[in-house]
Amino acid sequence: MDERGLRALICVLVVVTCSFAFVPASTADASTADVSRAALQSDSDDQLQLEDADQIHIDVAIAENGTAQVTVDYQFHIDDGNSSAAEWEALREEIDSNQEEYTASERTKWNETLAEGQNRTEREMNITNVSITTETNSAPREVGHAVVTYQWSDFALVQLNRIEAGAAVSGMTLDDGTTLQFRWPETYAVARSEGEPQVDPSPSESTDGSVIWKGSEGVSFTEEQPRLVLIENGNETAESTPSDEEPTGPAMPWVIVVLALALLATVGAVGWLIGRKRRDDAAPAVEPEVARRTDGSTEPGPNAVDGPPPELLSNEERVLRLLEQRGGRVKQQEVVSELEWTEAKTSQVVGDLREDDEIEVFRIGRENVLSLPEEEEEE
Repeated sequence: MDERGLRALICVLVVVTCSFAFVPASTADASTADVSRAALQSDSDDQLQLEDADQIHIDVAIAENGTAQVTVDYQFHIDDGNSSAAEWEALREEIDSNQEEYTASERTKWNETLAEGQNRTEREMNITNVSITTETNSAPREVGHAVVTYQWSDFALVQLNRIEAGAAVSGMTLDDGTTLQFRWPETYAVARSEGEPQVDPSPSESTDGSVIWKGSEGVSFTEEQPRLVLIENGNETAESTPSDEEPTGPAMPWVIVVLALALLATVGAVGWLIGRKRRDDAAPAVEPEVARRTDGSTEPGPNAVDGPPPELLSNEERVLRLLEQRGGRVKQQEVVSELEWTEAKTSQVVGDLREDDEIEVFRIGRENVLSLPEEEEEE
């Protein structure tokens, strides 16, 4: 072999040797990168999430206009549940540092529930003012709270003095550890039908102003549940007293106007009563029409109210008879006094008659007035 061939052979051997030397090093670097990615993925999977909460309490505070203030409390039992103190602190810092991302995620999740409620109720709804905060309580045991709050418009259906709630979240799943609470204003109470409260299904707990369903007790909602019917209990006359900080000067003209209107109304009422008394005094006494039977006994005339005694009438028939006796129009409060019913029972019967188009209901001031439909009055 000549000198040129020898040089070429040496170069080939050097190149081959170097190639084998670098292959293990490249393989080691690739293996290290794979291990790092796997470790990061594992850390992401192990990070605490809101859905890992030991308990989730959903509080729905229903206002008189049907809007609800919703509070979702994700509770983490530190060192006594699914999370340690370090895991909770990591989640808390993550939430506090990325509140917009967490609120956007919660808004998206609850908007899915809202969309189903809109389709079911055919009412336009909106979720607004979404926020999230965190806090840690140490008594009676250490619990971390991630609290989401928002407003849900038209959550409940309002009809005069009646509120129906629950259709917006029908079929909601309550997992073990999840509770749902409905609260309502003090001026309302749970309506009753034939003595039974109109709450479906039966709540796990109830007070004068709220009901609670617990997933841990096996509560499961159907497509028609939950349902809650509230009715105004007549305690709405209480007025709030203005605080000392509120200026009272600008309100004085309104006080004068109200007093003047009250004086005019009083004078008008007195004049009407005096005129009516004069007419009554001038009118001759008229004996009630009495028809004589052939045997000499009497029977009521054509203008007398005929019919069975009140105890043989249904509640609805008693209200209709009273309307006929009062000329087709009467205040709801007079029905309460005349029939000696409670306000809740009266409102229930009036609501049923109104739904059946047997009567019409409207307001004069702060009082409900019942009247027979115009067709019946004309007849």
